[in-house]
Amino acid sequence: MKTGLAVLIILLLPLWVMADNDHERARALHESGKVMALEQILDNVREAYPGRLLAIELEQEDDRVIYEVELLDAEGKVWELELDAVTGKLLKRKQDD
Repeated sequence: MKTGLAVLIILLLPLWVMADNDHERARALHESGKVMALEQILDNVREAYPGRLLAIELEQEDDRVIYEVELLDAEGKVWELELDAVTGKLLKRKQDD
């Protein structure tokens, strides 16, 4: 039982750090086949950019849906990544001041 709860918490953690009700929008967009699953996006981000997840926002920029992800790296630097929510492609990476 404890293992199942731990897995559920790990799966839901990204939803807790999403702004407002972005998680509801993301879920609806994914279920309609318009964006990649958030879990897949985060797996790809963690593989390429190890660090602690700080926040996730779902944004609409013109015709594009974007995940904005903030990470804290091992050196204590905060990075902001913008990813295309449809393809998962990294659009922008910058270090926050």
